Amino acid sequence: MAEDRPARPSDIARAALEAARAASAARPAPTRRRVAGPRRKWTGPRPGDDDPQPLGRLVDSLVSTQDWTEQTRVGAVFGRWSALVGPDIAAHCRPETLTEGELLVVAESTAWATQLRLLAPTILARLRAQVGGDVVTRLRVVGPTAPSWKKGPRSVRGRGPRDTYG
Repeated sequence: MAEDRPARPSDIARAALEAARAASAARPAPTRRRVAGPRRKWTGPRPGDDDPQPLGRLVDSLVSTQDWTEQTRVGAVFGRWSALVGPDIAAHCRPETLTEGELLVVAESTAWATQLRLLAPTILARLRAQVGGDVVTRLRVVGPTAPSWKKGPRSVRGRGPRDTYG
């Protein structure tokens, strides 16, 4: 008798629900969806490589990977001159050039040039300790240069300008 009567909507819905339950039971258990990108693992109490880093640490790693250590040492001699030699000495001289390990220092007077020549071993020891051993190997100290009377591309040999008016 149940076969003769037409299917009611509730019977159709019940049959569809039972089919969906059976299909769901046959499927494997769902896994967690993975977020795009590399799988993160716990790095411990300290920051990992993919965490935000202090700027100084990033610059140090960039300098070491690009092999800029020699250039940064040379730059430290000029940039930190006052801290390397002390404010008293730095007030009376300045570094001019650094070529092949020889640092040219220009003093403000001949007296300071003489004093710096006497202090050269001490200054070299400070530079070796704070910057590095092979950056500065020699120190050449010069005094102030006299003004040049040579103006333009042509000049005459001799004593230079003198009083010709009288």
